[in-house]
Amino acid sequence: MKQLVLASNNKHKITEFETILAQYQILTLDDIGFQEEIVEDGETLLENAFIKAKSVHNFLLDNNLSYDVISDDTGLFVPSLNGEPGIHSARYAGNHDDKSNRNKLRENVKDKDRDAYFMCQIVYYPMNGDIYECNGKVEGLILDEERGKDDFGYDCIFFSKELEKTFGEASKEEKNRVSHRGRAIQKLKDFLEKKA
Repeated sequence: MKQLVLASNNKHKITEFETILAQYQILTLDDIGFQEEIVEDGETLLENAFIKAKSVHNFLLDNNLSYDVISDDTGLFVPSLNGEPGIHSARYAGNHDDKSNRNKLRENVKDKDRDAYFMCQIVYYPMNGDIYECNGKVEGLILDEERGKDDFGYDCIFFSKELEKTFGEASKEEKNRVSHRGRAIQKLKDFLEKKA
């Protein structure tokens, strides 16, 4: 089974990649011994995804390891808030606390248009440097109340227009079918299958 390194230790993210890319063994940063902190100082999701992929690629070269790398960056964008939280989605409230991020967003979107979309940008960085980029998008609304058991990120306040429920209420299969990351990973899967 071919191995791919995912530039992440995020369990939710790893599960999504493993589910859709089932024919590959997904290695995490912990699996390859990557301990460095990656400074994501890009101005777009693509720039941040590239920074992560390049950092891991260079680490592999320095350690004589040969794996292709996948990285992604994801953001929730609310047009009525000038695109906030956007690339700062994970630290919107100043830390990595999902509940605080949701509370800040709900407060900021009061009395404003609640249309929103998730965007995921993936960078595939193989050992030969022949980089491939793809993305996925899903549209929805920001709810004032939390719905569903899944309190990962903004899932329980993001109402998917396609599913007619929040991501927090959706099954993993439902979410993977329409989610921004699910769509981006599917594009990557199609690309890898054509390339094989």
